[in-house]
Amino acid sequence: MPWNPRDTMKLRQEFVELALHQSVPFADLCRRFGVSRQTGYKWLNRYKKDGIAGLADQSRRPLHSPSITPPALEQHVLGVRTRNPAWGARKIARFLRDQTPVPPPATSTITGILHRHDRITPRASADATAWRRFERDQPNELWQMDFKGHFATVGEGRCHPLTVIDDHSRFNVVLQACAFETTATVQAHLERAFATYGLPRQINTDNGAPWGASRQLGQLTELAIWLIRLGIRVSYSRPYHPQTNGKNERFHRSLKAEVLAGRTFMTHREAQTEFERWRELYNNRRPHEGIGMSTPVKRYRPSTRVWPSTIPEPEYGPDDEIVKVDWHGRFTFRGRELKVSRSLEKLSLAARPNAEKDGVFDFYFYQHRVMELDLNQPPTSL
Repeated sequence: MPWNPRDTMKLRQEFVELALHQSVPFADLCRRFGVSRQTGYKWLNRYKKDGIAGLADQSRRPLHSPSITPPALEQHVLGVRTRNPAWGARKIARFLRDQTPVPPPATSTITGILHRHDRITPRASADATAWRRFERDQPNELWQMDFKGHFATVGEGRCHPLTVIDDHSRFNVVLQACAFETTATVQAHLERAFATYGLPRQINTDNGAPWGASRQLGQLTELAIWLIRLGIRVSYSRPYHPQTNGKNERFHRSLKAEVLAGRTFMTHREAQTEFERWRELYNNRRPHEGIGMSTPVKRYRPSTRVWPSTIPEPEYGPDDEIVKVDWHGRFTFRGRELKVSRSLEKLSLAARPNAEKDGVFDFYFYQHRVMELDLNQPPTSL
C-alpha cells in the first residue's frame, strides 16, 4: 500500500536499512513497502550518496528553464500594470511592443505574471469580456458626447467631466473638467474642438439637458440649434439605452478606472492636469482592443469641414413653404396653431409635403426634421 505521507521519512529510512542488510530479497522488500524496484533503487542510491538528507522530497523544478521570463522583464510588465492598473495582458503586450525595444512576452505569459502577483481579480476577469459594437467607416462621421457624471473636489465644488469621442477611431476629442453642465460651457469647449479638428457630420447625445428634450414636440435645445445651424446632424440615444452612445460609455469606464477611482482633487485645474496627462496616453500610446490594439491617433485625422467664421443661413428649396416661429415657439400653418421648441423663436422653418403620405407635411429647421403635421387629423389644442 502507498506510504503514509506523515511517516514517509521513517519508512524510507527503514527501507534502505533493510535493503543494505540484504536480509530480504530486494524485489520482495519493494513489494512489502509498496514501491516499484525503480523507486526502491532511487532511495537506496540517494541514501548512499547523501545519507538521511537524501531521502527527503526534492524539487521537481528543472535546474535550467530557458523559456522562463527574465526577472527584469517580469518587473517591467508589473511596472506597466502598476502605472495602469486597469490594463489587461493584451493591452500591456501591445504597449511593450510599441514602446520598448525588448520583445514582450506572449499575452498568456503576461496573464500568468499578473495572476502570480495577484494583479487580476475575478471581478476584473468578468469585466474584461469584450463588447461587440458597430462603428462608422471614417473619422468625424459621428462624435459621441456626454458628461461623465460629476464628483466632488476639495476646494471648488463638483467637477463635471465633458467627454467627446470619435466613433470610428475612439480618438478623444474633448476631455474637460467643467464646473457646470450648461449650454454655454459645452459650446465654449466645442468651439475650441471645432477650431482644432473641424466639424463632424453628426453628434449623438442622450436626451437630458443640455443636449435635448421631448422630441415629440420638436423640443430642440439652444445647443442643438447651434449645432444644426453649423450643418451638424444632431441625434439622440434611445431613452434608457445608454449603449447607443456605447463608445463614449466605454470611454467613461476607462476614465473612471484609470484616472478617477480612489483619487481626490483639490481643484478643477488639478483634475484637468490629470485629464490632459491621461488623454495623451489614451490617444497616442494606450492600445485599444476595440480597434485591433491600435491607438486612436493612428486611425484619426481632422475633418475637412472647416469651422465657419459666421453661421450660414439655411438653404430651403423653392417648393418649401417658409413659416416664422413666433413667441413661445408658436406658429400658424394652413389655419392651424402649432408649437415647437421655444429655442426656435424668431427663426424660420420649411414645410415640405411628405412624398409618401397625402396631406402630411414635414417641418425642417436647416437639415433637421422638427415635426410632422397630418392635415387629415382633427386639430389638437395647444
